[in-house]
Amino acid sequence: MQSRSMLTTFDNPYDPFEQFTSWFLFDVEKGYDSCAYLGRIARTSDQLSEEENDSEVERAIDEIIKYDFRNLYKKVMR
Repeated sequence: MQSRSMLTTFDNPYDPFEQFTSWFLFDVEKGYDSCAYLGRIARTSDQLSEEENDSEVERAIDEIIKYDFRNLYKKVMR
């Protein structure tokens, strides 16, 4: 089984895997909109396999973190 990764912020106290609704509400309330940001960066497609889309999401998370000059974001793995 391939490990999954998600984008979160250092100040979000919720686990995006286990507590997604609370995590999402915190994220939106703070104005981060991490899901939308990740959606703009990741080049996923219905034409790609699930593994290819997962790899693309992970690549996009790494790119967001690489250019995160405010040091807001981190990657969590499952």
